[in-house]
Amino acid sequence: MAKKNISIMGKKLGLLFIAAILMTSGLKAQQGNEANEIGLEEAIQMALANNPQINRALLAIDDADELVKIANSEVYPDISSSINYTRNVELPVQFIPESVFDPAGDPNVLVPVAFGTDNNWQGGFTVTQNLFKGEAIIALKSSAVFRKVQEESYRAMSQEVITQTRIAYYSVLAAIEQLRLQDAQIRRLETNLKENQVRAKAGIVDDYAVLRIQVQLSNQKPQQIEAKYAVDEAYRNLNIAMGIPIAFKYAVIGNLNKFDILSKNAGETDNDHLKKVDQMNPYTFNTNMIDSMALTENRGDIRIAEANLRLQDKQILAEKSRFLPTLTASYNLQWAAAEASSPTFFENAVRFQTIGLNMSLPLFQGFSRIANLDRAKIQYKDIEEQKRMAILMAQNQVASAGEDLDKIFETASARKQALEQANTGYNRANKRFDNGLGSQLELTEAEIQVREAEVNYAIMVFNYLTAKANYDLATGIVPFVDITN
Repeated sequence: MAKKNISIMGKKLGLLFIAAILMTSGLKAQQGNEANEIGLEEAIQMALANNPQINRALLAIDDADELVKIANSEVYPDISSSINYTRNVELPVQFIPESVFDPAGDPNVLVPVAFGTDNNWQGGFTVTQNLFKGEAIIALKSSAVFRKVQEESYRAMSQEVITQTRIAYYSVLAAIEQLRLQDAQIRRLETNLKENQVRAKAGIVDDYAVLRIQVQLSNQKPQQIEAKYAVDEAYRNLNIAMGIPIAFKYAVIGNLNKFDILSKNAGETDNDHLKKVDQMNPYTFNTNMIDSMALTENRGDIRIAEANLRLQDKQILAEKSRFLPTLTASYNLQWAAAEASSPTFFENAVRFQTIGLNMSLPLFQGFSRIANLDRAKIQYKDIEEQKRMAILMAQNQVASAGEDLDKIFETASARKQALEQANTGYNRANKRFDNGLGSQLELTEAEIQVREAEVNYAIMVFNYLTAKANYDLATGIVPFVDITN
């Protein structure tokens, strides 16, 4: 129940957060049409509060609570009341031998005689209590285990939704970097085109040089358009992960080019939230050891399989309980009255009470009970195999995610150095151009190298953050579910 209350509270906070954003949106729209900004932590909180999959998991827990109530009803008494009134429009007739009324009468002659009264009432209360019913006892225990299964499903779903939100958020940042590169290349080509058009008019270069840049610009613009649509699509995917309307507008916070995966510090304030989430479950480079015990304790799918094993064990006990007797007690309190002519409603009623015990023992019902018990045992073994496969898959996923992180760590220094070198080369080319020692082509090539190095570094950071999110999910230790600080 504590987890459920926390989840509901988180949902309310998420809705309040959205309301605050909408109010801020209206205020900013009045002040300057600026976009809202949402960090990774806010995106995760909104996903936990609004994602339909999370809400469905919470509804499953609510449904499990109702099943617990249904199971409890089997151990409570069943109290019912009834009342019946019969009006004999014509009294029922029975045929009695004539000799009953007249000893000299013919016994073969039947005389019609009316029996009964005009008005008949009967009503009262009946209480039935199960004293022993094996299925009811097992069902009570099974319902609690079933709720635990739903809680584990909710936890696993929360882990998956948070991971999806993280990756979707990183995808937006990566798409923005790609668009920034395309915009920079378009600006460079447009600048070169204007300069070469001036040079062509002055006779310094021929028309072919202008045409060549025009062709490059025409080839580059479709890529710019695709990059714009890619950003829009990335935002829509993030909106879906957060469970908010796809038309909701905002801007993500972060700069992949300024994110240092080798440092514990964010470097820039805009990346603080990215680094905080990244460091919640630290990863050590080249970790070859996989803790299978920790996977069993933390992985959502393994914990669900373990809970299903306990539930199936209860099912086996339920099947065995069908071989046991059922003992029931009953208490009956009734009033009855019969009157001729006009009714006076229980004026002359009489009361009677009964107490009874009933025991039923099924002796033979074919072989269905034995077959159902065998099937329950087979299903138990099947769940054991599912758990074993889940452990093997988990070990493989952790190993794969770790290898992906290791590869990125090994190339991170080179990517960072390439970016620094490209920036150094661009600064030198710019100084050479300002001093008249370099050409525009040299400066342009240096700028291209900087943009490419930035994009390559941003992609490397995106791959790292995505691999880290998958690693957290694979190990079963996901921020905001298993780690809150």
